[in-house]
Amino acid sequence: MKPDIHPKYVEAEVRCACGNSFKTRSTRPVIVVGICNACHPFYTGQQKFVDTAGRVDKFQQRMAKTKAAQEAMAAASAAKKKRK
Repeated sequence: MKPDIHPKYVEAEVRCACGNSFKTRSTRPVIVVGICNACHPFYTGQQKFVDTAGRVDKFQQRMAKTKAAQEAMAAASAAKKKRK
């Protein structure tokens, strides 16, 4: 290994926007984060579940309408070509 090419690995303080702080090791002495395990909804138990089934149903309905419209346009185009 070459000497003097690696960064210094020091004890670092991680500070969150909520006011929580803890110690770890890093190449930076202070790390500021926007969210941590003390305030993240997943870890605090305040996570909200989104109704994904409703979203999937809405998407499938839109796709069915789009497919029907495309088939109608294709049929009209075929009928138009037949007339010529």
